[in-house]
Amino acid sequence: MSENTTTEAGLRIGHVRGVTLAKWRQIWAERYTEPLLVSEVPDSEQLDGLRDGSLDMCFVRLPIEREGLHAIPLYEETIVAWVAKDHVLTAADELTLADLEGETVLNDPSGIALDRVLGGAVLVVPMSIARGASRRDLRYRPIVDAETSQVALVWRVDDENPLIEEFIGVVRGRGANSSRGRAAQGPDADVKSSGAKKPAGRRPAKPGPGGKSQPKRGGKPSGGHGRGRR
Repeated sequence: MSENTTTEAGLRIGHVRGVTLAKWRQIWAERYTEPLLVSEVPDSEQLDGLRDGSLDMCFVRLPIEREGLHAIPLYEETIVAWVAKDHVLTAADELTLADLEGETVLNDPSGIALDRVLGGAVLVVPMSIARGASRRDLRYRPIVDAETSQVALVWRVDDENPLIEEFIGVVRGRGANSSRGRAAQGPDADVKSSGAKKPAGRRPAKPGPGGKSQPKRGGKPSGGHGRGRR
């Protein structure tokens, strides 16, 4: 790693509830000395840190207002109905939007409405939020015809922090020696990127009686439809 490109302040990453960075944080720690400063942000404020400069990047839920921002869509999540364990909706393994008619439906990914869920309301959230809470008094069921929730990684267009490109590489699964990553920019980068060794030349066959080359066992003799001499 080149010391003259080190940013001691690290990279400030925000994420909405339900997004897990454990794998990416582990890979980052193995490759870089700069820390990732990770913080959870409310869905309603997911772009605020980018706009005011307190965050370098943020994992958000689409759609967003993209003016002045880069966004890489990453994956989609199933939407679920999160209810009390004795709610009538738990009788089915899957639900449709029609099943929610007549119910008190809430949309609050922050989870502050859980008291109302225990009182009989239905909280509609991405599956990762319900799964991550792991509450014994609640159950969730996928809503098969609901529009999925798409997670994206977002950063400012005018932000030239070199660590941003490095983190994008980690999220996209680039190897440590990728030509786009800083880890490959050392003095041996060209050697490592070339990788494969030059194959050894084919040894000439040993001459047989009369000075003619004999084919290897199992091979076809030259001539006919074989390769001619150059």
